[in-house]
Amino acid sequence: KAREAAKQLGFPLIIRAAFTLGGLGSGFCSNEEELNKLAENAFSYSPQILVEESIKGWKEVEYEVVRDVYDNCITVCNMENFDPLGIHTGESIVVAPSQTLSNDEYHKLRALSIKIIRKIGVIGECNVQFALDPDSEDYRVIEVNARLSRSSALASKATGYPLAFVAAKLGLGYGLHELKNSVTKVTTACFEPALDYIVVKIPRWDLNKFVGVSKYLGSSMKSVGEIMAIGRSFEEAIQKGIRMVGIGMHGFVGNKEEMEITDIEQELIHPTDRRILALEEALDKGYTIEKIWEITRIDKWFLQKLNNIYKLRCELMKYNSLEKVPVELLKLAKKQGYSDFQLARIILKSNDKKINKDLLK
Repeated sequence: KAREAAKQLGFPLIIRAAFTLGGLGSGFCSNEEELNKLAENAFSYSPQILVEESIKGWKEVEYEVVRDVYDNCITVCNMENFDPLGIHTGESIVVAPSQTLSNDEYHKLRALSIKIIRKIGVIGECNVQFALDPDSEDYRVIEVNARLSRSSALASKATGYPLAFVAAKLGLGYGLHELKNSVTKVTTACFEPALDYIVVKIPRWDLNKFVGVSKYLGSSMKSVGEIMAIGRSFEEAIQKGIRMVGIGMHGFVGNKEEMEITDIEQELIHPTDRRILALEEALDKGYTIEKIWEITRIDKWFLQKLNNIYKLRCELMKYNSLEKVPVELLKLAKKQGYSDFQLARIILKSNDKKINKDLLK
């Protein structure tokens, strides 16, 4: 039946095992041989599999929606995956609020999220995930979690909106207008949070601890944890986040030489847990944003921001003393999330963490 469905839909396809969490037993296939292999694997997890069209490379966007018994709905937070569709949300860097959607796209998907929660009749909290074609406004609803999901925890922390608390109260029959936001203590729960900062979630893997595990990232989840970083700009948040993951990196730039990647092209085509290193290495080897985008389909906005961090590193490397660095350049470095250790390594060519704090004031 899976082979029949494949003929009907045409390759490429995604195979998913039903009734499993975290994308277990799922994957992409582009021919019958891969289909047979994937279907066999998926059937080992579940008696039923789903054969669906592949929309790999589309943007992945999600909305957290709440609804009360009086049919009042608000979207608490919307999030966007740094990686295009094809990498599980749990394996992807996630940015809140979304940065690359146009006003039309944002409001179209927001309105759809509210329609969905009303149609299903959820009272409480709901998470709706969309795939959005970057070249048109075509979309697919990938998943609707009529419950708090892992993304809800991120949305709650990112916005300061106590989602679990509000969802529980709504389930008991309260209206959004009757609940106080327990964080702000001023507004009621029917106010949509407005953010003047960016939140970045970065997954953490420990694949070295497991023998025989593939390091390639795909539609099933292998990450064992995640961190959340807050910043005034994407550059600041991503650099803070990379430091917090705890894999010995100091940010997007200024890392140890032994972390270098040899086969960049391969790493970009088939992403692994070291893909952020591969992006920095690609910029260092002279890859253009256009070329990286063609290989990875990561939105050019994100690539441009990472390039800003890289270009500033090149600028800072021209100096060998903090006193010689223009104050405006140091300020910019701090705004882009550079740590004192990174500055010492790049400017003073030193691994000593001691840096004269008075010069950075």
